[in-house]
Amino acid sequence: MRFYYYIVALLVFVLDYATKKIISTQMVIGEQISVIGNFFLITSHRNRGAAFGILQEQRLFFIIITIVIVAGIIWYIQAMRKTGKPMLLVGLGLVLGGALGNFIDRARFGEVVDFLQFNFGSYQFPIFNIADSGIVCGVALILLDTLLSAKDEKKNNESGNDKEEDNHNERQTV
Repeated sequence: MRFYYYIVALLVFVLDYATKKIISTQMVIGEQISVIGNFFLITSHRNRGAAFGILQEQRLFFIIITIVIVAGIIWYIQAMRKTGKPMLLVGLGLVLGGALGNFIDRARFGEVVDFLQFNFGSYQFPIFNIADSGIVCGVALILLDTLLSAKDEKKNNESGNDKEEDNHNERQTV
């Protein structure tokens, strides 16, 4: 199962594609379906920018950046596939699937289909999709892996220093 991260990417991509297809064919833009009162709504929305609607109408920029990021992720997965930790590789797979999902929308239509809307009282969180969720969860796993690896490395360095100090003390007493 050395390629499970590509399966993770494929699952995110397929789920994202299917849900966007349903939203774009079954709902008109702006239409809302309440799932949990006003807290969670399915809302048909289109985004021509990045996260939170920033950088609107920058299609070519996003296409180029996504190609570079996807190439970098694939290269890094290949470099880490035998030695990388599962958390890191799953995180990279989630980011890869999400990036490809939004890339296809931008390349084909110039916009991304968003539909998951959460409201917290009067605050409306920006509407997003499955690809965005994959990217956010993937980045969170990558960061968590980095923090845990740094903690393990620090612990190993400290225990290595203790052993060196013990060896040095033993040599001095002999």
